[in-house]
Amino acid sequence: MILVYDGTFEGFLSLIYEVYYKKLKPIKIYKTLPNKIIFDEIKTIETSLDNAIKVLSAIKAKFPKDIVCRILNIFMCDTKEFELDLLEYIIVGFNDTKQLFNINIQSVFYLNTLEKELFKNVHKITGFIRFKELEDGTLYAKVESKFNIVYFLGKHFLKRFNNQNFIIHDLNRKLAFVKIDETFSIQEIAYFNETNYSCDEQKFQKLWKIFFSGVTLKERINTNLQRQMVPLIYRTYMNEFL
Repeated sequence: MILVYDGTFEGFLSLIYEVYYKKLKPIKIYKTLPNKIIFDEIKTIETSLDNAIKVLSAIKAKFPKDIVCRILNIFMCDTKEFELDLLEYIIVGFNDTKQLFNINIQSVFYLNTLEKELFKNVHKITGFIRFKELEDGTLYAKVESKFNIVYFLGKHFLKRFNNQNFIIHDLNRKLAFVKIDETFSIQEIAYFNETNYSCDEQKFQKLWKIFFSGVTLKERINTNLQRQMVPLIYRTYMNEFL
């Protein structure tokens, strides 16, 4: 049986409810069906907020707090196929929470590895992200990341820009972490017009490029090493490479 859900966290919790209580045996889980011909039985899971709340409440009551956080973290790895492993992981936990620390179980090992990959990606982006100051003093940064990490990036910079308004905009997912005064939130932002930079920002961009060029020794340029240390995927919005 192949299960299809809407890609939301509530939709996935609804899927867990259906599988657990109706004893379904899925072999694949999709957000959208692939174009290739599929001969297996297909069942579309409708999102039910009531069922989702029941499953989430059961997870919070049964699982340790760090495991609940891991489940949420894994769902941020939205470019990976994790659903079948996460489903197995949660069912294993309902049967015996101690087994969630047994890396000999394939789903446990895979999700542990995937979570490490997630935070490795977060760590890299925090080093390569570039903010620009807008006219009103707000700092704005664009990112295009492998995973859905704007929340983690926002929490990281809250500690560093606690008195500064800032926006971190994931262009691919049309999501942004917005911090204004004492409040912050994740918002859907399809497009953001940030062309009006402050006068200081334009000066700093020029100074940064001059500095980057000044410390470069042309005789020692090693483009292969440079690409290894700063992969092309991270350079799109780095001032020194524009």
